[in-house]
Amino acid sequence: MQKFKTAMKTMGPPKVEVPSPKDFLKKHSKEKILPPKKVFERNKPKKPPVPLRTDHPVMGVQSEKNFINTNAANVIMGVAKKPKPIYVDKRTGDKHDLETSGLIPKHINKKDYGVTPKYICKRNEEVKKAQEEYDNYIQEKLRKAAMKRLSDEEREAVLQGLKKNWEEVHKEFQSLSVFIDSIPKRMRKQKLEEEMKQLEYDIGVIEKHKIIYIANK
Repeated sequence: MQKFKTAMKTMGPPKVEVPSPKDFLKKHSKEKILPPKKVFERNKPKKPPVPLRTDHPVMGVQSEKNFINTNAANVIMGVAKKPKPIYVDKRTGDKHDLETSGLIPKHINKKDYGVTPKYICKRNEEVKKAQEEYDNYIQEKLRKAAMKRLSDEEREAVLQGLKKNWEEVHKEFQSLSVFIDSIPKRMRKQKLEEEMKQLEYDIGVIEKHKIIYIANK
């Protein structure tokens, strides 16, 4: 009942072609049709026939070649075969191939031994070119930002001046009294320590960096 309701619940009964009573399911109609059978011929020859007992081979055919002299001449004129190189690694006499053992220095005898490969040269050129472009970019940025590079003489003069200032501050720090029993003395000591620490930091920065840029005022 539910089947018929499902078919008619939208727009009425479906308009489909009613099957004919003559098109009923017949016997063996669902079976697969096999290909036609091939005819088997038993008397068909597969191999050449065996010679008959009455057949005789061709007799009297001889070669005038002297195989003994020919073999002797080949041995005399031939190049001696070199023995295969081997090595023995045990006292029992175990033999191994010397060519594939790695004991023969083959690679150092090559023409391109010690020559830098092409891909490494190409990569080095690319790195060098990239470094040059980066340096040019930095130079342009510094030029636009009005930066000035300290020369070696100026850098050395600044470094010696900082060291001289540190020595003066350190000498003044050494001249402080042993007993810090007042607030002014404590503040004085703290100030000298901060100045020495800052000077040490500046000296370390200048000694670490060989190239220094400063802003133009």
